[in-house]
Amino acid sequence: MEDILVPIFVVGMLFIGLPWLIFHYITKWKTAATLTNSDEHLLEELHAMARRLDDRMDTVERIISADNPDWRPARLTSSDDQDDYGLEQVERLLKERVRK
Repeated sequence: MEDILVPIFVVGMLFIGLPWLIFHYITKWKTAATLTNSDEHLLEELHAMARRLDDRMDTVERIISADNPDWRPARLTSSDDQDDYGLEQVERLLKERVRK
């Protein structure tokens, strides 16, 4: 009787237990790599904050430029396309996500 049970348990562990264990941890690994709803909400809040800070910086630079014509801003102005490239790309991605 023992000669029959050992091979059945070994075959069961090899063909059922081992694949189940591997696929279980693959699934855990894939779900851990995705963004949750709270992560997406946090990213949207950070994007909005970055946009507001960018607008405030532009306002401060305009005020300083009006007071002191010789002053030159250390960063690029918002009218330059290179300055807002990253934020525009994020906004485009957010709009695409909302459409889906």
